[in-house]
Formats: sequence, structure tokens, C-alpha cells
Amino acid sequence: MDIPTNNQEGAINIVRLARHIKRPTTLDYIKLIITDFLELHGDRRFKDDLAVVGGIGFLRDFPVTVIGHQKGRNVKENVKRNFGMAHPEGYRKALRLMEEAERFGRPIINFIDTPGAYPGLGAEERGQAEAIAYNLYKMSTLKTPIISIVTGEGGSGGALGLGVSDRIYMLSNSIYSVISPEGCASILWRDATKSDQAADALKLTAQDLYEFKIIDDIIEEPGGGAHEDHETTARRIKATLLFALRELLELDLETLLNQRYEKFRKIGVFSE
Repeated sequence: MDIPTNNQEGAINIVRLARHIKRPTTLDYIKLIITDFLELHGDRRFKDDLAVVGGIGFLRDFPVTVIGHQKGRNVKENVKRNFGMAHPEGYRKALRLMEEAERFGRPIINFIDTPGAYPGLGAEERGQAEAIAYNLYKMSTLKTPIISIVTGEGGSGGALGLGVSDRIYMLSNSIYSVISPEGCASILWRDATKSDQAADALKLTAQDLYEFKIIDDIIEEPGGGAHEDHETTARRIKATLLFALRELLELDLETLLNQRYEKFRKIGVFSE
């Protein structure tokens, strides 16, 4: 595809678009892309975390497991969904569904849209870091294709907990970063108002990550952004998913796992 060139001076504007309250959520995409969807609940250990949704359905004729972060559209919904910031049980629910997908031979589709994992006391007491780390470990060797799409914010370990995949895509107005621009500015300059400078320095846009070969491709949003046209955005995501799925299903299991391993080993390689 023709990759758009983002103006780095506009990185903070991409951040604002990624956070737009009207951007499609995981449940919006499921409704538009997946048929016969059945939502599954709970981590079988503590509770059902509503910041992560998941279940089974069909992508055209392919049975799939779909998982994603879920934000709200207003204050009441965002409180219910914890602003898309998952607790440990959210990541454990996700892993439970992924392991079930592996047992039944279903490919996995992950939608990533979170400011980050929830940093509260209760989450830490229940093992937030361990839950994310265990997801990374298990996803690296799951014996079924995994496709992840960053649809809005891809924030820190909260995003990576669903991001160890055979194919990683980003919508053109999404972001993927180890820290938010505000958090970065607070650390580097002790001034959160310098978030525009931090956004440029973090190289968090889809174009940046494509050039660094961290993601596989960019899904171009319709004019104005995904929030202006949910249906067109969903159609483009569906086309990308179908293309990737057909490609991955042609691989034998050993090749699939070897390619996944090599994909992540190459990220962050230093050369003089």
C-alpha cells in the first residue's frame, strides 16, 4: 500500500485523534466485522474485567477468537470500562480465551486501544506485572495464528499484553508507545505541558513504527479519521484481516512459530 507521510510536527495531533471519544471501539468493530459473535466472560480466578472484551465468532467463513480493550463513550461508560485500562484479571481473561482458541485451532484477532494497564493498588496486589509478563510468554508460543491491530492508543505494557502477534497493524491515526506524551514530558522536563515535544521524540505514530519495522502495515483511515466513518474503517480492517489470515493459515506450525520468534528478536536490534 502507499504509506502516508505524517508530519512530525503533527504527532501530538495524531495523539488527539487516537484518543477521540467517537473512535470505534472493539465492540463496534466486532459488530461490523464479526458474525455470530458470542461474548465470553471472566478469568476463572477473580472477576470479569469489563476493560477487556472477548469471545468467538466468524470472520466471513473463518471461526475466530476476538479479544480487545474496550473504552466507553461517556463518563458512565468509561467508569464501567475503567477507561480501557485492564486489571490483571483482564489479561488473564484474554489469555484464557487465547488458550481456548489454541485448543480448538481458531486464529486470534486482538484489538488494542488502551492508555495502559491500570496502575492502581488493587491491580498491583493481584499481580499486574506478572499477568502481562505471562501473556507475553504464552503468546510467543501459542500454536495458532495471532493478528493484532492498534485501533487507537497502544499504551505501554497494557498494549503489549495483547500485542505479541504474527502480524501487527495500526490504523493511520493510532499511536503505539512505551509511555504517554504527558508522562514522558513529566519525567524528562518535569512539565506535562511539553507533551507536544514528547510526542515528536517518542516516534509513536503508525508511520514511525512502520519505518522501524515494528508493525507490518498501516491501515489508512477514511478522510477525517475513523471516528467520522466507522463502516469504511471496519471494511478496511476486515480486508486486512482476511488477507493476513489466508497468508498465515498457509504456514505450517513450525514455520509460524519460528517467524513469530524472529519477528520479535529483530525489534530493537542495535547496529553501529
